[in-house]
Amino acid sequence: MSPLAQPRYTPERYLALERASDHKSELINGQIYAMTGASFVHNTIVGNILTSLRNRLRNRGCSVLSNDMRVKASHTVMYTYPDVVALCEPPRLEDSYGDTLLNPAVIFEVLSESTERHDRGEKFAHYRRIESLREYILISQNMIRVERFVRHGDHWVFNDISDLADSLRIDTLGCEISLAEIYEQVDFSAAE
Repeated sequence: MSPLAQPRYTPERYLALERASDHKSELINGQIYAMTGASFVHNTIVGNILTSLRNRLRNRGCSVLSNDMRVKASHTVMYTYPDVVALCEPPRLEDSYGDTLLNPAVIFEVLSESTERHDRGEKFAHYRRIESLREYILISQNMIRVERFVRHGDHWVFNDISDLADSLRIDTLGCEISLAEIYEQVDFSAAE
């Protein structure tokens, strides 16, 4: 079935289906997209980021959430599951279910061949409309490379890091994570 022939879903219908489902899916522009499983390397990187951030942000009133926390881009009506989300203010949730975050401050996406184009393009276009979002961080699972986008007013400033000896500075959270920590126990040959 072509995208034009597929039914369009309202947020209410999507949430009802999603909450009753055994698998996760995203809603983008009225279309539902099933999510696939992640590789061992992808999950290792996500685990490393979660552990590093939780250790640094302990007792600071910050939350670090895994890819089971749905995020809504309200202005564009996108619901998605970022790999890692962090915030240092009370969470704003969409409704009493408590399963959809409205105010992420930092979003991390680990890039794979199947998601890279979408994470860089359409998904980032939706994320940029989230007022609370201050940093968007893309992490390659095929090589040592971290790309950081930081909001400055209406503009996003980009920088990338590709040396294992360097650190990723996350100003919004007031901390740094070394690339050695992000890529700890990552075998790039397993990513292929």
